[in-house]
Amino acid sequence: MTSIDPSLYLNNKPPERVPSPDLGKDEFIQILMTQLQNQDPTNPMKDNEFISQMASFSSLEQMMNMSSAIEKLVQNQTISPILEYSHMIGKEVSYEKSGEESSGESMTETSNVVAVGQDKGQAILTLANGAAIKGNSIIQVSQPDVASSETEGSE
Repeated sequence: MTSIDPSLYLNNKPPERVPSPDLGKDEFIQILMTQLQNQDPTNPMKDNEFISQMASFSSLEQMMNMSSAIEKLVQNQTISPILEYSHMIGKEVSYEKSGEESSGESMTETSNVVAVGQDKGQAILTLANGAAIKGNSIIQVSQPDVASSETEGSE
């Protein structure tokens, strides 16, 4: 009895090539080499325009990759609440003091920002008066007065 050759089984079939929308440097070199091999030997300069277009296309691809990388960098920098609020270090902030709602009056407190941190994706500002407030609870931001900064630090 004859046996079936195992190399003919369907599971031994090589995987199909999945086309990619990106043209990388390897594909570019392969197309360039194919073009050079198949150019007309009696008129070799005729294909310069094609090669120039392919070089331009490769340059465009590199610019798109660079643009994508810069976009990712900017996105990563804007996501961090620490980076978003870090410019406030040394500034004077006014915020609504918590726990004073029962008196009917909203009390505001003012202090200088000494550090910025984060907790559960929210910016936490540490103030010179010892308070730690969320970034979204700030009412006003201003430049600190030199005289008030000195008295606040001496208390």
